[in-house]
Amino acid sequence: MTKNDLRNSLLARRRDLSAGEVVEMSRKIAERFFAEIDLASISRLHTFIRIAKFNELDTSMIYMRIWRDRPHMATFAPRIDHETGRMQNVVFDAHTQLVEGRWGIREPASGEMVPPSEIDVVLVPMLGFDRFGHRIGYGKGFYDRFLRETRLDCLKVGICHWPQLGTPIETHEADVPLDIVITPNSVFRPETSVQEINDWSN
Repeated sequence: MTKNDLRNSLLARRRDLSAGEVVEMSRKIAERFFAEIDLASISRLHTFIRIAKFNELDTSMIYMRIWRDRPHMATFAPRIDHETGRMQNVVFDAHTQLVEGRWGIREPASGEMVPPSEIDVVLVPMLGFDRFGHRIGYGKGFYDRFLRETRLDCLKVGICHWPQLGTPIETHEADVPLDIVITPNSVFRPETSVQEINDWSN
């Protein structure tokens, strides 16, 4: 199955979820996030804002708890610059006005921006992932371009509805693997051995 075929299959699978199922998945993921991720030294977190009509997972259970319990942490959300094809980090808090941009994505209308190099943790949306932390996104490349500009020690946290896929995902040189993936029922740390990747692909 090609990467595009797999993307379409996972999109169809996600469409079949009920609103209640998505809420429960999101709740479990939020619990695992706070149990697994040490936020003591984290200053800046980037989070995507879900598109509810597409049954994306609800990250508000994470960022609203951060707003409540960790007011010293700054949170940022993406805003797409369609002229450059890049994602901007715009400050995002309880007072931020959101506007609906292209593709129905809610984005901060305005606010302070910081470069990717200043972000400590990124919550990354996805449709699926493999044992090496490679993800299937929507195919636009915004997150891969963004993640390539983050620091090496920036924690890239994937948020996914399902467990890992049984076969490796077709990758390109520009793809950026994740450091950890949180699903409703597990926390997955990818295998990063180059030899293992080569063995798997042969």
